Amino acid sequence: MKRARLVRRLSQSALLAGIAVLLFWSLNAAGFWSTEWVQYWPQFIDALALYFPPKLYFDLVPFVDVGRYYQFMEEAGLVGEAGITLAIALAGTIMGAPLALLFGILGNERVTPFPLNFLFRGVMSIIRSIPALVWALIYVPLGGITPVTATLALGTDTIGELGRLLTDELEEVDDGPIEGIRSTGAGKPQIIAFGMIPQMVRPFIAWAMFVLENNVRSAVSLGIIGAGGLGVTLTIEQQTFQFTNMMATILFIVGLVISVEMISQRTRSYLREGDDVERLSVYQLVVGFPRRMSDSLFK
Repeated sequence: MKRARLVRRLSQSALLAGIAVLLFWSLNAAGFWSTEWVQYWPQFIDALALYFPPKLYFDLVPFVDVGRYYQFMEEAGLVGEAGITLAIALAGTIMGAPLALLFGILGNERVTPFPLNFLFRGVMSIIRSIPALVWALIYVPLGGITPVTATLALGTDTIGELGRLLTDELEEVDDGPIEGIRSTGAGKPQIIAFGMIPQMVRPFIAWAMFVLENNVRSAVSLGIIGAGGLGVTLTIEQQTFQFTNMMATILFIVGLVISVEMISQRTRSYLREGDDVERLSVYQLVVGFPRRMSDSLFK
């Protein structure tokens, strides 16, 4: 027992040492140890005062000047820009969903025999391996970075993401209805249409809502490179060093994304009642927002 305990401790120490070396190498490769970013630290501190402009309420209580945020939201028409962002995400999801369903079905071994099913799985894997941002750049020859190319990019990305989820979901469908329809002499198209797809309706809607969440965040990210919506406004304010307006836009983005996520989660919880569906509180949605935005951009 002592020997096993010693081996376990040495293994844990070696693992921690390996992680430390990997962290040091990663920071060094990222240029973290250079002094350049330290030189700009005073400027960052000054910018924080613009991100969160102070104001005395009732001449006693110091807090952020929320009025300046609200004033910019009205002047910049952020509601309309949010509508463009939401429209891009919705259109991309709806356009990609039918092909995702088709590829998801054809990628299942119950429908397409091995190894042909891996042809469709491979296509979905290739699509998923390319971020939505890169798909937007691929569609640039169609007319530059516009809401149209952003919609096509999200539609393409939806095929890979939603299709792969549906392929895995098809592995879990009940064999009873399928065998019952097969026993009547039905062909494969009838088995798929009446034995498999009806069992996929709820999971399809639930996963489509989940993909819509990601697409809203991706639509914001695509807007940053000029594809329209709130991302464009955010980029303009950042480039002109209007940090107060930039923070107002970020807060509006957070509100839009969290609203969509809450609607999506409640819908999925209703459709998949009894399943272990992730339920996040408003606090978790807000705190985890930066990570989800990063995942949507670079997934």
